[in-house]
Amino acid sequence: MEGDFATYLDQLRLWWAAAETSLRNLLLPSRLQQIAILAVVLAASWGLKRWAEPRMRAWMHTLEGWPRWRLRVLLILNKRMQLIFFVVLSWATYGAMRTIYFFPSRSYLMELVATIATALLLVVFATRLVRNPVLRSLVRWFLWIWVILYYLGLTGDAAAFLDSLAVELGDVRLSALMLLNALIVTGLLLFFARLVAQSGAARVRRNDSLSPSMQVLVVKILQIVAYGAAFLIGVRAVGVDLTGLAVLSGAIGVGLGFGLQKVVSNLVSGVIILLDKSIKPGDVISLGETFGWINALGARYVSITTRDGKEYLIPNEDLITGQVVNWSHSNDYVRLDIYFGTAYANDPHQVRKVAIEAASRVERVIAARPPVCHIVGFGDSSVDYILRFWITDPTGGLTNIRGNVYLALWDAFKENGISIPFPQREVKVLEGSRLETSPGAREVRG
Repeated sequence: MEGDFATYLDQLRLWWAAAETSLRNLLLPSRLQQIAILAVVLAASWGLKRWAEPRMRAWMHTLEGWPRWRLRVLLILNKRMQLIFFVVLSWATYGAMRTIYFFPSRSYLMELVATIATALLLVVFATRLVRNPVLRSLVRWFLWIWVILYYLGLTGDAAAFLDSLAVELGDVRLSALMLLNALIVTGLLLFFARLVAQSGAARVRRNDSLSPSMQVLVVKILQIVAYGAAFLIGVRAVGVDLTGLAVLSGAIGVGLGFGLQKVVSNLVSGVIILLDKSIKPGDVISLGETFGWINALGARYVSITTRDGKEYLIPNEDLITGQVVNWSHSNDYVRLDIYFGTAYANDPHQVRKVAIEAASRVERVIAARPPVCHIVGFGDSSVDYILRFWITDPTGGLTNIRGNVYLALWDAFKENGISIPFPQREVKVLEGSRLETSPGAREVRG
């Protein structure tokens, strides 16, 4: 511990000496002049930003019909207006100084600052490839720090300092530099793995020879392989030995196997669903009281959206062990039944004919399988019928098509004089009975 502390003190002394030398160089008359010019350039860029930023935003509000990616680029430029102006003015000032002064040392500081500012601006645009806002900010700040250290020639000293911050666990030495390298290499490999997985997924989805469920399975396997290979290669690239973790990972795997039985069951059930093609994206299913169409097949659950806009996440295990009605498994034909009754005075043959013609005129009822109507019983007040018809778009809803057929029946029955009876009761007064009223009741005479 004492040796490490002495090493840290020596490192700090060296940095302090380098800082004193750099400060003396900055106090030279030529450097002070360049610092003053840089201050003027910074103030000018700030003023130009204050002037141009609101005007550019007002102009952007007038751009109707532009693609979103163009508007996004303009928004990025608007947010970095001061840095853009600073880069342009710095290089313009540097060019003017090189023509005025013969010695390059008179404009060295201006060139260095302009180069660093340009690199920082390029980092801003490059990190837009990272979609996650938090991760994008971390990557951007890391690259900014590395760019500044690189152009100032301090990368070697920073690396030596990070390497000195180490922890030894037996024969394994973990330093801050090793962890940083591991994060950088693994992050880059995961980024390229993500690009490979996305491009591969796009090509798989364009392949019409694969069913939707098989496409999802291939995409999941591609993602697992790509990300797993990127992680293992990244860890091995920084010199981490994974053989010592074999026993520990086995013990952890046994513990997770007992504690995460449901999770593993859902994962296996998801693979089975993808392989047997019983359920695929776009199918209309009903499970218990839930009726809707499948949006996506996940590794743990299936996303189902109902007609009222609710999204249910059904575990894969429930779809394997429960009874599922797939309205569009082998084909899109769906038969619907509605029940109605007419008065005994109406001719049943006419009622059947009118009902079939009325249902056939409804928009979503298909003509390839025409509707049929049958008598199913003689009720107390009506003759009961069943009307059956077919549709091919269950995703459009079932309740609304039933309602449209009922409305068509109502209009058709009204045009043809067919009545829909309501329950009636006949009251018979027996001979010799008397109707008694209460003493407070008033006699009503007609």
